[in-house]
Parts: sequence; C-alpha cells; structure tokens
Amino acid sequence: VQLVESGGGLVQPGGSLRLSCVASGFTFSDYIMRWYRQAPGKERELVAGIATAAGIRNYADSVKGRFTISKDNAKSTVYLQMNNLKPEDTAVYYCFGVSRYGTGSYWGQGTQVTVSS
Repeated sequence: VQLVESGGGLVQPGGSLRLSCVASGFTFSDYIMRWYRQAPGKERELVAGIATAAGIRNYADSVKGRFTISKDNAKSTVYLQMNNLKPEDTAVYYCFGVSRYGTGSYWGQGTQVTVSS
C-alpha cells in the first residue's frame, strides 16, 4: 500500500499550487481521502476530505473558497488545488486514506508547501 504525494514547492502569496496523491495497493473507491497539513510547532490539522464513492467534500474553514479537493478514480489519484495561497498555508501536506469499511488507514510521506515572498 502506498500514497505518494507530489506538487509541493515554494510559491509567492496569492499564487497557486496543485498537490497530487497517487494511491496503490487498495481499492481507491472504498476509501475516504483527506488532505492534512502540519506547520512547524503546530498539530496536524484536517484541510479537506472527499468521499470517493459519493464525491462529498468538506473543508476546513481556513481554506474554504480557496482550496478544492477532487479525485480521479481511474487514476486512483486525489488532488488538492490551492489558490490564493497565504503565508499561513505554509506546512507539510499529507495525504490520508481511510476505509469506509474500517479495514485500514494509510498516510503518505508528505510534501512541503512554502508560501513566501
């Protein structure tokens, strides 16, 4: 089982990035997929989630209207489109998958996002 994130980097305030998370080793459609982030000295927090079967999305209040989570079941990939980035969005972003049937959960290795001028 693997979750592999990519797409992080350094971006100026107001800029955009798209994170990708490719899943393998489990039935993607059976999993709820989420993005979390952890800034230095802070606890890991939920950013966005999507129920892959129904497509239901939820977002942290701090990113609503700026971030969009989406998925491509054919590619077993979940995305996080991040627009109008702010310095406070700087963190390591993690992909997380949890089974709708309680059979397991998995974390990716994380990708660094830095928003700075």
